[in-house]
Amino acid sequence: MSARLIDGTAVARRVRDEVAKGVAELVAQGGRTPGLATILVGDDPASEVYVRNKRRACAAAGMRDFHRRLPTTARQEEVREVIAELAADDQVSGILLQLPVPAHLDSEALLDHIPYDKDVDGLTVKNVGRLAQGRPGLRPCTPAGIVRLLDEYEVPLAGAEVVVVGRSVLVGRPMAQLVLARHATVTVCHSRTKDLAEACRRADVLIVAAGVPQLIGRDAVRRGAVVVDVGIHRGDEGLHGDVRFEEVAEVASLVTPVPGGVGPMTIAMLLHNTLEAARWQQGSAAPAA
Repeated sequence: MSARLIDGTAVARRVRDEVAKGVAELVAQGGRTPGLATILVGDDPASEVYVRNKRRACAAAGMRDFHRRLPTTARQEEVREVIAELAADDQVSGILLQLPVPAHLDSEALLDHIPYDKDVDGLTVKNVGRLAQGRPGLRPCTPAGIVRLLDEYEVPLAGAEVVVVGRSVLVGRPMAQLVLARHATVTVCHSRTKDLAEACRRADVLIVAAGVPQLIGRDAVRRGAVVVDVGIHRGDEGLHGDVRFEEVAEVASLVTPVPGGVGPMTIAMLLHNTLEAARWQQGSAAPAA
């Protein structure tokens, strides 16, 4: 393997330490302790694990934990009322509705009830619009975490060819917007892309968020490229991503492992967003674009 590993665990630890320090400073200056409200509807096992990890990280950073658990049978109006209650609470800095919600609920309509300055997932229409316009706001956690990783490893984005594989509203689309704002030339690939490998080979930075196990191999990576693997899948041999790691590591200059790459950054950036939201609500400038 010639590629250097991008250590997301180490960078996430630095982000968490920065957040904990920021929380302590905010409180020492007379501000309110930031609080994160998580809403879990139903009993999906994976969602339960994700929410539990988020709550633990919140407490470790010195933030207040406001958790709401609703049954699978909860009606749209019941969930909306919980969001409204949390939105009106000055002690709550950020609101996170854990997705997916049960099929009978309209998640997009529910997200739209979260005030944009408490939308720590960066998924409301207003925050998506602010991102598209390059205006300050709260950014989706995983794409923001990837930008932080690239910065930590001094990967230049201005003028770089960046290829994003995947166009989801959670990762692909906001990822493209974030690197475009950093003056990259961006190509977004998806299931209708005619020659995926050819498109990927143009990349100085290749970000793969397709949700397809081991989609990208050596033939799709230009020698010396930086490869970021957002996927995570469980197979017979353990966890793996959207990238065939062993192949790609032979030609890339930097690559994220799975696990230990992008994954740890998501919760770290959620904490970052919650602190930024608290500062914003308490009179500081909006989070930087």
